[in-house]
Amino acid sequence: MRFRLSAVLLWSVTLLIPVALGMLVYGLLIHHENFPLLGIGLVFFAIVLRGIQWILSLRAKCPLCMVPSLSHCGCSKNRNARKLFGSYRLRVATTILFRNYFRCPYCGEPSVMEVRRLKRI
Repeated sequence: MRFRLSAVLLWSVTLLIPVALGMLVYGLLIHHENFPLLGIGLVFFAIVLRGIQWILSLRAKCPLCMVPSLSHCGCSKNRNARKLFGSYRLRVATTILFRNYFRCPYCGEPSVMEVRRLKRI
């Protein structure tokens, strides 16, 4: 659940920032007072969402290497890791949302998004 929610928040922030800045610039160009205020409000909302996404993504770790795959850490990436729009995290978030699995950019192993049940003896 953390992976999915963090992926949705990451994409929301990624899409919200250009929209907010576009509204801000458009409002300043046409001298309309509501668009810049709405743009500033959306920027602050995106900052709050980014903070929530950061907190959630710290706990969403790859099951093999135990590195948070949706947050930035100083670890070296796998040589086969690919980017989406210049970001490893966006690639992970996209595969989580649309393919129901992700490939860790740090260890390179695929992980299916399913809850594993423990076997009782």
